[in-house]
Amino acid sequence: MILCRVLGNAVATVKHPVYVGRTVLIVQPVRPDGDARLGRSFLAVDAVGAGEGDLVLCSREGNTARQLLGGPDDPFHSVVLAIIDRINTAAGEVRGPGPGPDGT
Repeated sequence: MILCRVLGNAVATVKHPVYVGRTVLIVQPVRPDGDARLGRSFLAVDAVGAGEGDLVLCSREGNTARQLLGGPDDPFHSVVLAIIDRINTAAGEVRGPGPGPDGT
């Protein structure tokens, strides 16, 4: 699994039928601090309703994506599995852009 930041979404008017009705996000791998970029961005099918700026957990294993989203022969490779509320590390806490535990 890979920690990523959602950069935006990709829109395609012509696509494989299994992608109809699905949101494809542009995600950027990041370090646990939530900001430092790691490697190249990639596309992932959204399974949780994530949006731009969200800190998310992704899988880049096709089998995981296919089991979660469709059949064994569907052309899925990467999927957004979770929206991260916060990460606790020895260096401190990193929060996603959503409200904290106190609602702010």
